[in-house]
Amino acid sequence: MPGITILSGQAHPELAGEICRHLEVPLTPTTFRRFSNDCQYVQIGDNCRESDVFIIQPLSIPVQEHLMELLLMLDAARGASARRITAVLPYFAYARSDKKDAPRISIAARLVADLLDTSGANRVLTLALHSEQVHGFFPMPVDHLNAMNVLAGHFVQGELKDAIVVCPDFGYAKNASKFARILGLDVAAGNKRRISDSEVIIDTIVGDVRGKDCIVVDDEIANGGSMLELLDRLRDAGARRFRISCTHGVLVRDAVCRLAESEDVEEIVTTNTIPIGPEKMHPKLKVLSVAPLLGDAIHRIHFGLSVSSLFH
Repeated sequence: MPGITILSGQAHPELAGEICRHLEVPLTPTTFRRFSNDCQYVQIGDNCRESDVFIIQPLSIPVQEHLMELLLMLDAARGASARRITAVLPYFAYARSDKKDAPRISIAARLVADLLDTSGANRVLTLALHSEQVHGFFPMPVDHLNAMNVLAGHFVQGELKDAIVVCPDFGYAKNASKFARILGLDVAAGNKRRISDSEVIIDTIVGDVRGKDCIVVDDEIANGGSMLELLDRLRDAGARRFRISCTHGVLVRDAVCRLAESEDVEEIVTTNTIPIGPEKMHPKLKVLSVAPLLGDAIHRIHFGLSVSSLFH
């Protein structure tokens, strides 16, 4: 792949390395330092003049550190006369801040999109945005991927008889329906009301889950509150056993242990859009790689091929 430069921030160098191995291209070295006044310093290690540059940086915790690092890398690539710069965001943390649902608040997803544009991004490659309207916040072209085929590839290896796909709320029902069609299953959804960042109420399950094994799907699991509430309501409705899946396993604090402690939860499946440290690993946790998916998308963008055909 001539004329391509792949850079990685410090958020997830392991994923960047996997992508480079899939593409059979080297990862360009980058120097990161911090000045005595706490300002960050970024320097690209090799020439990228007139190159097609891809900067891989999920906005994982600590989000603000990794965001600022990404902005500096974009600016450095622009200053080094890159031909085109693509920000590869496997996880866009601010996608939840997509509307003004309280007085005097910022729509942070739009603000961050503007910051990426100002810093030099000509294109964005991202995965499973929390809400589809966030796609429209970016003033540059966006390739919005999903990990449904990656997750479905795992579940088709197991028993799907008497299984049903369930999502926590109607906002994700469209994606859950697509996932269910891939697996050839029916779909159900919860009626969720969010009380706070960590507290939700699910008062109704729409769909028949009695006697069914539930494959519970969502785009993101952070503290696990929504998922635990959904599992309780599914038990009340007569569901039998559960397999939990999500694209972005943020899994803060003891979320994995809280989800896995029930005997009727067979497994928790997520992807490596976010680094999952050894302290979060659990025998029931399975982490799938999205490196081939992102690598194929980078290959198609570089050569001007269709990205959407990856999902046909």
